[in-house]
Amino acid sequence: MSQLENLLTQIAQQHLRIETLETRKSDGLDFHDVAVWCLRDALEAAFNAGVEQASKAKKSDKANH
Repeated sequence: MSQLENLLTQIAQQHLRIETLETRKSDGLDFHDVAVWCLRDALEAAFNAGVEQASKAKKSDKANH
């Protein structure tokens, strides 16, 4: 599993109570009812992770030049 897949799975588990993001070909396992505030928290966590990753990449680029 890639670093991104691990991060997204972790966010889904923590904020949405979704065990896995793998398709399991079962409606009961692949579709979830999610409260809007949980979805908001998950989206915010994903956004913040992206901002952090971009910041690290920018610092790395500056260090290499």
